Amino acid sequence: MKAKLVKNLSANTLQLVINQLSGLVIFYVLSVGLDKNTFGEINLALALMLTSFSILAFGIEQVSVRKIAGGDSPQQVLSLYIIHVLITGCLFYSLLLLGRLFFSSHISYYNIVLLIGIGKTAIHFSMPFKQVAVGMERFGLLARMCVVTNLSRAIGLIVLSLLHLVNLQTVLFVFVGGDVLELLTGIYIFKKETGLPAALQWNGKAYLTLLKESLPQLGVVLITSALARFDWIFIGIFVSALKLAEYSFAYKVFELSGLPLLAIAPVLIPWFTRIFKNGSPNPANLKLLARAEMVVASFTILLVNICWTPFIDPLTHGKYGSVNERTIFLLSLCIPLQYLCNLLWTIYFAKGQLKLILRAFVITLCVNITCDIILIPLYKNEGAAIACLAGFIAQSIYYLSKNEIKVLNTGIYNLLICVGCASISVLTARALFTNNTISIGFAIATFIILLILTMRVRSTDIKSIRSLF
Repeated sequence: MKAKLVKNLSANTLQLVINQLSGLVIFYVLSVGLDKNTFGEINLALALMLTSFSILAFGIEQVSVRKIAGGDSPQQVLSLYIIHVLITGCLFYSLLLLGRLFFSSHISYYNIVLLIGIGKTAIHFSMPFKQVAVGMERFGLLARMCVVTNLSRAIGLIVLSLLHLVNLQTVLFVFVGGDVLELLTGIYIFKKETGLPAALQWNGKAYLTLLKESLPQLGVVLITSALARFDWIFIGIFVSALKLAEYSFAYKVFELSGLPLLAIAPVLIPWFTRIFKNGSPNPANLKLLARAEMVVASFTILLVNICWTPFIDPLTHGKYGSVNERTIFLLSLCIPLQYLCNLLWTIYFAKGQLKLILRAFVITLCVNITCDIILIPLYKNEGAAIACLAGFIAQSIYYLSKNEIKVLNTGIYNLLICVGCASISVLTARALFTNNTISIGFAIATFIILLILTMRVRSTDIKSIRSLF
């Protein structure tokens, strides 16, 4: 079991590293090769399509993972899920095509939406195969299925950049091509390695049961979809595409900074599902996991802030560095809250407490959108970052108030101490040194010393983490 978990975590980490590095290359080429207005328009179209297709999933993706991990037939789940994505995907894109009749005054931009929509429809069709692979804990298979889009996009954009051919038309061609390629190769690899046929077996009763079971999660999906890109859409529509370009660049780096969390989160869902099915987790293990996550999250805050302007301004020719310094600082403060919320969410989800999760996200949505509407007109991108932080704070408070495993409530103290150590290290390094290399080295060294002094890092931690699972 331990060897399998390590193998799964390694495979998931590898695909995330490849995807995130590829995503970084993509984002860099686009941010440098396109003007800010075009860059902002593409990001607005992506935000609209990603939000739409996240909602169309109906929350079935996570429920499918839990059902398969709990012993349901992968073939039956796959068949029902494929039917769902075919119905919702074809219906939605048909509505998009009809919408072309009503957006004649914005036909040029609507064409961008339609083209991006083709790619995202293909990704929507590929989701059942990926989620079934997660439920079967075939993370090596998942890794091979998931790297195609970003890897092909990154290679294509690098070639275009070397040929000085980066423009709106070529970028859209690369985006759509990468998405379609992932669908085709994903189906081929999945069938080859699992032997499960993609044949559709309609069972109306089973499909309705799946939808009913997913309803509480659908509420979460609706809310998380709105939370994920509402600020992008609000800025793009009510402020400007230029400001969206700046904010989306900072937000993308914020998303990339969550790589360690993205690596472990999918592994924790089936792990916790089995634990709660057979009993309850060891409180000491949960406490160690929570503390380790806070250390990693706070170290990420340190790296993002101490390296931001010295690295980003030269890389983007001064377009996205210093202008985003305050925005990225505020967004980075969300990182440890993300880790805490994800841990508690995973526990509640594994225990089937979907209504509790839904209430948490309703609270988060209300706080986030209210703050967006008030703060974005006043403070623009910084206002959006503050709203994001306020949403995570509200969600954390609610989860902790409902938590029955009291040892996890100490996670808030770990969070405050670790974030304090990171903040002190960054501020001290900036105050004492002007040389970037020395400043970064000093900040890291100071952070490690403070963690040891506050006992957030202990000599026995490596051995304890190895035996954790």
